[in-house]
Amino acid sequence: MGLVHVTVTLRGLKSPKGKYQADFLVDTGATDSLAPAAALKKIGVRPVGTMAYELADGTMQQYPFGLVQIEFMGEITAGRVIFGPDNAEPLLGVTALESVGITVDPANRTLKRLPALPLK
Repeated sequence: MGLVHVTVTLRGLKSPKGKYQADFLVDTGATDSLAPAAALKKIGVRPVGTMAYELADGTMQQYPFGLVQIEFMGEITAGRVIFGPDNAEPLLGVTALESVGITVDPANRTLKRLPALPLK
């Protein structure tokens, strides 16, 4: 499957005036989303905790995370965002996708809306 990108806007929950907007790599292997730490700090997002994450190369790394509003494809949700290295490519994790009923179509390398969210 090729790479899928989507324009995402992040806003801090406690300081919604600032925003960070970028093309995020859709990463269905990542639970949480990730953005450069400097960009998050600039819009007023502050760490609320630290979590251990397993990276693609199998190594473990501790990263701080904050809480943000996540907007993409006309949908809005909220969730964790990891304070990544300042040169990191922003990632949109599967939790944000699933929370608004969007899946990845691997054949067409596109994002698709589910007809309804499962509530069973």
